[in-house]
Amino acid sequence: MRQVSDSSLYHDKANALYERVKHVVPAMEWATFVDDIAAILELKEKRNAVILAHNYQTPEIFHCVADITGDSLALARKAQTVQADVMVMAGVEFMAETSKLLNPSKMVLLPSQEAGCSLAESITADDVRLMRQKYPGVPVVTYVNTSAAVKAESDICCTSGNARQVIESLGVEEVIMIPDEFLAQNVARETGVKVITWKGHCEVHERFTPQEIREWRKAFPDIVVLAHPECPPEVVAEADFAGSTAGMSDFVASGKAARVLLVTECSMSDNLAVEHPEVEFVRPCNLCPHMKRITLPAIRQTLEALSGQVEVDAAIADRARQSIERMLAVKV
Repeated sequence: MRQVSDSSLYHDKANALYERVKHVVPAMEWATFVDDIAAILELKEKRNAVILAHNYQTPEIFHCVADITGDSLALARKAQTVQADVMVMAGVEFMAETSKLLNPSKMVLLPSQEAGCSLAESITADDVRLMRQKYPGVPVVTYVNTSAAVKAESDICCTSGNARQVIESLGVEEVIMIPDEFLAQNVARETGVKVITWKGHCEVHERFTPQEIREWRKAFPDIVVLAHPECPPEVVAEADFAGSTAGMSDFVASGKAARVLLVTECSMSDNLAVEHPEVEFVRPCNLCPHMKRITLPAIRQTLEALSGQVEVDAAIADRARQSIERMLAVKV
């Protein structure tokens, strides 16, 4: 087993973190994590690095090695002001690109080059140009779950947490919203704006069904159902609340429910259970295979070797950055 220098100090720090996650991470499992956590703690100091972790990361990453956590919108906002030399994105490729666009002087590392996104893969820059030809003059609102090349062809970006406000900020009667068809349909129901959609879907959220929600309600009549707006509209219609992962977190923190079902990626429930042990979480588990490619060993390796550096083509960077910055300027 690999050792880190001054191992006692960093192992003590790592073991102290177990108190945070002990009711969601079994002791036997923790024993397999502690060496990597200790090494990562040391490497962060050595490299002057911070780790940004999305809400879908597993608890040993989210609560034990991450410095900045949140949904896509929160991570984008916080990436702008990072002072460290290195940012490690415990998330997926489009999140790492966004961090690089918003803080280009920093080294941005992605621990797995295979951590993609089904939504980002569903559309290309050429597709956006063709849509503009088909609907001339209609502004393009692009979900952040896209490549920098797609963002560069867009007017403004959005997240699931600010999509309605972004669309309404444009003051138009019609928009193109890409690539998530279900998110666009769900947002369209909240606005008076006509929304032209693209047939991209999240491979996690598209698998949930209304029947599944109804069956959980039969099993737990007092359950409160929170759904992510990337779910099909008929699933969202079965929920008590629909919102981004940040919105779900705020709902749970409000204390309005003692038993909650989160209709989203599995690790979200684990992470909230750490923060709210008084809440019972019912877990209909759909894993994101891309998020789960980010592991403690992968983070350790990328910090050791400074591997997985993320760069954005200069030919598209300025236009992509403008689309993100326009989004960040919209008040939510």
